[in-house]
Amino acid sequence: MEARMKSSGNPEVIAAIQQLNKAIYAGGVDPLVLELVHLRASQINGCSPCVFAGVASAKKRGETEERLHNVVTWRETPFFTEEERAALALTEAATRIQDGAPGVTDEIWDAAAAHFDEKQLSAIILDIALTNFFNRINRTIREQAGKTW
Repeated sequence: MEARMKSSGNPEVIAAIQQLNKAIYAGGVDPLVLELVHLRASQINGCSPCVFAGVASAKKRGETEERLHNVVTWRETPFFTEEERAALALTEAATRIQDGAPGVTDEIWDAAAAHFDEKQLSAIILDIALTNFFNRINRTIREQAGKTW
């Protein structure tokens, strides 16, 4: 499969995305939690370039192979903290809304709010939304795995 278009990268869009990323990482959330959030949303959406880049980025931050291989089955493994589990549950609920799932239930929200303050929750929600944004663009244009940002 080939990409449908070459990414030319509108400078204004790139600048806006960089500002969003700054806001996300300024939110006080452990960067490894944000990497897990990005990776899980990208797995759900089947975005191979984001999964590829997310794994590479997480490894640079010190994430282990064992945990990276088990993000997809985080509920069934002992490798994730309660804080990470809350972020992953929030990620799945916010990402799977098109599947007819109930979305972010009070139970999921309360679990996340027990581990993160409002500034951190805002950063996680923005990370989920931005990841879904990239996933949809990449799936539309058939961007290929192998690139990192």
